[in-house]
Amino acid sequence: MIVLGSTGSIGVNTLNIARKFNLNVEVLVAGRNIEVLNAQIKEFNPKKVVIANKEDIHNVDHSNVSFGEESILEAIQNSDSKTVVNALVGFLGLKPTLKAIECGKKIALANKESLVVAGKFIDQSKLSPIDSEHFGLWYLLQDKKINSMLVTASGGSFRDYPLDQLANVSIKEALNHPNWSMGNKITIDSATMTNKMFELMEAAWLFDIRKLDAIIETKSLIHALINFEDGSTTAHIANASMQLPIAYAILGKCDEQILEPVDLLQVSSLEFKKIETSRYPIWEAKDEIISNLDLGVVLNAANEVAVSKFLNSEIGFLDVSKMTLNALNKFNNVKPTTIENIFEIDKEVRAYCES
Repeated sequence: MIVLGSTGSIGVNTLNIARKFNLNVEVLVAGRNIEVLNAQIKEFNPKKVVIANKEDIHNVDHSNVSFGEESILEAIQNSDSKTVVNALVGFLGLKPTLKAIECGKKIALANKESLVVAGKFIDQSKLSPIDSEHFGLWYLLQDKKINSMLVTASGGSFRDYPLDQLANVSIKEALNHPNWSMGNKITIDSATMTNKMFELMEAAWLFDIRKLDAIIETKSLIHALINFEDGSTTAHIANASMQLPIAYAILGKCDEQILEPVDLLQVSSLEFKKIETSRYPIWEAKDEIISNLDLGVVLNAANEVAVSKFLNSEIGFLDVSKMTLNALNKFNNVKPTTIENIFEIDKEVRAYCES
């Protein structure tokens, strides 16, 4: 397989699964974490390596190294691998998803932005989502009439903060997730609840459903629930580890233990909370976005600019959602009819938010 984003948390967990099941890794694509990449090269011996920046090439312990977006697309095109694991972060992940589909490869997709911005142009039959929420929904599907689907959220770094202090929180506080360690961008997206908005949009595309919502479950043990027309609900419960959805996405099925089962006696209780717009202002736009999935390209572009500005200390935490809502209001009539439109709208929204 090809692993895009091999040094991030999804990439590392993917290689844990590759090790466990003795899978061949043909291509590794990474950013700037060359130390971790070199350890992966030593263990998995890929044929090809792609990194983000030209100036880092001489530090990579491999004879076949290139850099940049075009090299990623070429590596996908020229590989023998049947599976591409796309764990790149952000809009950067869209072109590799499209290229992999064009080349007839199966995609284990952890890049949320591909479906969020361009779901209408992506053949979902080629995708297996690497996400505990969508994996949970898929796992629960049965031959019964579905009323609605529900995913859960951790609540992010500021789940329990006093509301009047949110305007002045630091970057360090924002990156302190209560349940696990992830990359900077997804941790901020979790804190604003934008990440959950992305997941609802992905679910809309993956399961062709619009009756979707999310609630906070503070222990991150329940990942998804399906409400059936007969009035019953099923829940997917598992310890929080991406290795389970990764194993299914790559292998198709998995009959051996990947995780320790949840001990409900040890858990003793679960707590559920409503996602309030007073704490998560972006949630104001939820219904509009689910009913108009074309807005995904606006939501993503504005959010990427806003998160970058926050992480660079240019704006405050609450300004991230403000900037995104402002862009959604400004560009609420977008109607992309081609994949080229997606790239044009993305550029236009970014320019607006940068200014």
